[in-house]
Amino acid sequence: MAVTQLDVKQIGEQVRAASEPFARLAEQIGRVLVGQKDLIDKMLVGLLANGHILLEGVPGLAKTTAVRCLAAGIDTGFQRLQFTPDLLPADLIGTLVYQPQTGEFSVKKGPIFSNVILADEINRAPAKVQSALLEAMQERQVTIGDQTFPLDEPFLVMATQNPIEQEGTYPLPEAQVDRFMLKVLVDYPSRQEERQILDRMASTSPSFAVEPVMTPEHLAEARRIVDEIYIDDKIKDYIVDVVLATREPDEPELRQFIQYGASPRATIYLTLGAKACAFLAGRGYVTPQDVKDVAMEVLRHRVIISYEAEAEEKTSDDIVKSILDRVEVP
Repeated sequence: MAVTQLDVKQIGEQVRAASEPFARLAEQIGRVLVGQKDLIDKMLVGLLANGHILLEGVPGLAKTTAVRCLAAGIDTGFQRLQFTPDLLPADLIGTLVYQPQTGEFSVKKGPIFSNVILADEINRAPAKVQSALLEAMQERQVTIGDQTFPLDEPFLVMATQNPIEQEGTYPLPEAQVDRFMLKVLVDYPSRQEERQILDRMASTSPSFAVEPVMTPEHLAEARRIVDEIYIDDKIKDYIVDVVLATREPDEPELRQFIQYGASPRATIYLTLGAKACAFLAGRGYVTPQDVKDVAMEVLRHRVIISYEAEAEEKTSDDIVKSILDRVEVP
């Protein structure tokens, strides 16, 4: 079905009206967080696109605070799960409890039955605990015993992890990393931002007050509008070209650096992420720049580099940047 300019204009008007609470949410988070605009934008993209987010950075960069503030800005459930080496899957999803009075087992649901889940320091727990999250993240349901329970909407996992080289960390399995829509690297603040942090937070009781500015109903309506945002066939082809270039790049020098490329999940998430970027910009259509704005976060954890790349000290970010520079933009 052909989309007319009038349709795009109508979608644009809906987008401008529906994106206003998200601007207020970003402002609320900005009252607590200093700088970190890219982190806030990417969290909103994940929220709109219904995709889980992995935040990586050294301790003390306000990753946990950012997620806590996001959850506080939405009038919805929030659970913080601290991952430790002795955590068990039952501590996350729940377990069967024996009732001596009746001689039967009853289900005791775990903390994962909430809306916004903060999986703090996810790579400090062993693989069996990380795997317990897989079904919840992908299928949005949890199985306890022989019963399966659907999770409430919205359901969003935001996980923080420390860099892999740090003491006491376990690398996440590739299958689980692939279930995160975005991987956001959180960097140190600038000198000016550091000074602002000092002024704002150097207190024995710093303020983390964030007012709720939207409800789950607002979010559901915004996601419906995101689905309607217009994306041209040329931009769809551009997204597919970028993802295919991570598997079979035309340049031989790039090919030797890639062990595995991105899966079709990357194509889906790139499209949804680009639409969410257009929504946050108040537009009813997607531009190539929207795709570029989320490409690094969507692809960096899906491109597995080879030994040759490691030997030449190249990262997956370097590979993705080269691909974005070389694939022709419509």
